[in-house]
Amino acid sequence: MFTRLREDIATIRERDPAARSAWEVLTCYPGLHALVLHRVAHAFWRAKRRWLARFVSQLARFLTGIEIHPGATVGRRVFIDHGMGVVVGETAEIGDDCTIYQGVTLGGTSLTRGAKRHPTLERGVIVGAGAKVLGGFTIGAEAKIGSNAVVVKPVPAGGTAVGNPARVIVPAAVPATAGRDAKPAPARAAFCAYGITPNADDPVSLAIHGLIDHAATQSQRIDEIVLALERLGTSLEALHGADAALLDLRRLSAAIAGKVDNVAVER
Repeated sequence: MFTRLREDIATIRERDPAARSAWEVLTCYPGLHALVLHRVAHAFWRAKRRWLARFVSQLARFLTGIEIHPGATVGRRVFIDHGMGVVVGETAEIGDDCTIYQGVTLGGTSLTRGAKRHPTLERGVIVGAGAKVLGGFTIGAEAKIGSNAVVVKPVPAGGTAVGNPARVIVPAAVPATAGRDAKPAPARAAFCAYGITPNADDPVSLAIHGLIDHAATQSQRIDEIVLALERLGTSLEALHGADAALLDLRRLSAAIAGKVDNVAVER
């Protein structure tokens, strides 16, 4: 028990620069208090003392603002930062070294008793503030869930999911090839507070910006064509019907490039 407690304190001091001492962490961090009380409640749950387990979990909720069902499985070195409003469902599983921020819900969408209704977080998952992970699927190791994301399907290992509904914006890492070309496994990725990944842009946002840039380029091109027509001594109205076929495209191209001035349309 005390070994787990020392691990938890060391983990908090590692991931939270505001933690100045072990005593401060032990006395002032509700996420730590919630985890300690959950271990007591979980022990009662496994011993079939279900009412007592629920009572301890409700006491922890009253004291910390963090609700962890006593049936949930929580690994080692888990850090619940700030913690207010965190809800963890009965069949949820949280792996080692996970980080969960305030307002996170690990919830279920099924009403089937005894079924796996809540998500599984594998090792090293980071869930940003206000994120909702809903369903009995798995979030892969070292994955990151952005703040306020609503995740309703699995996220691959190493991926980053953002948005509502969540989209994976950083693909999972490709495993090393076996054999002589095999490469050593990379070192563990640096900790990303709130699941923010540097240089990871939302693909939908990128597509919208691409369309805006394309529209701006087309508008500029139309202005160049109109200017070239004016240099050729004609106007858009003069190019309707048969008159359009009389325009020398080579001269128009040269005019667009600014190489021809005051060129008249041959008739």
